[in-house]
Amino acid sequence: MDLQIDAMVPPQLDAVGDAAARAEQLGLDGVFTPALDNDGLLPHALAADRTDEIQHGSRIALAFTRSPMVVAYMSWQLAQFSNGRFVLGLGTQVKGHNERRFSVEWGKPGPRLREVVESLRHIFDVFQGEAELDYQGEHYQFSLMTDEFRPDPIDHPDIPIWIAAVNEYNIHTAGKLCDGLAMHAFNTPKYTDEVIAPAVAEGAESADRSLDDVELSASPFVVTGETEEEIERTREEARRRIAFYGSTRTYHDVLELHGWTDVGEELHELSTEQKWGEMAELVTDEMVSTFAIEAEPDELLDEALDVYGDVADRVVLPLEHAEAYMQD
Repeated sequence: MDLQIDAMVPPQLDAVGDAAARAEQLGLDGVFTPALDNDGLLPHALAADRTDEIQHGSRIALAFTRSPMVVAYMSWQLAQFSNGRFVLGLGTQVKGHNERRFSVEWGKPGPRLREVVESLRHIFDVFQGEAELDYQGEHYQFSLMTDEFRPDPIDHPDIPIWIAAVNEYNIHTAGKLCDGLAMHAFNTPKYTDEVIAPAVAEGAESADRSLDDVELSASPFVVTGETEEEIERTREEARRRIAFYGSTRTYHDVLELHGWTDVGEELHELSTEQKWGEMAELVTDEMVSTFAIEAEPDELLDEALDVYGDVADRVVLPLEHAEAYMQD
């Protein structure tokens, strides 16, 4: 089976260790944590401590809310502690959260994210003793590193860097510079195959790489349950989330590809009027089926393979259903 199956696990410090250990016991390939009401990197010290083989990483940590040097130190320690199993996933978030929740500057998020990745690669080389610190970009400049503050070289210095990307610039950056692309949940296999993969390949080609050098990680909505009531509950939750993301014009390219541009505009108008309850009514069952994986718990793995096996390298599914789909 070429498609790797990962799980999104709870990031809370009293839960992430047990969840990661259980995922490894079930034979999953990786565990990832979100950055919501928590830090994006801190949980992975515990995930590493409770596991021996499984990959683990942030999906995603915020790229602009701390210096790349701080991210580099944390990633270096996690890579060393986990024997090279840590995956650094980064994303920009949106303007409002950067400026108003974190009080950091926004401007030029695409070029700035590129500089974050470039500077991290350079800093890792410095930590490994293969370069002297000298990165000069528009957004970041690093030039001071004394022996006292330089970590020792480690056995696994090539820390995989994934980025979350929606727009063409960042998708191209993923192909050119990164080891993986953490695709948004508001995505479809058709959009992955016809838009994302070609853009990643174009970026890779510009750096004498190939699409095979970049892991495409999908995180689809999931409709499942042991009973009709559970299935309907998860379907309605997927419908609400599709409506929420579909109201944001940043994501309307996905809707346009499927002929749902008008729905996106209606969702946007309702969101500006704060008519949240009416938005989900515009999302049809066909739209839910297009965006989500729908199957009974013990058939989720087969469905994931059928839907994403030819268009992605990895897929993230809910850990709470792992017992069923990994033991079938």
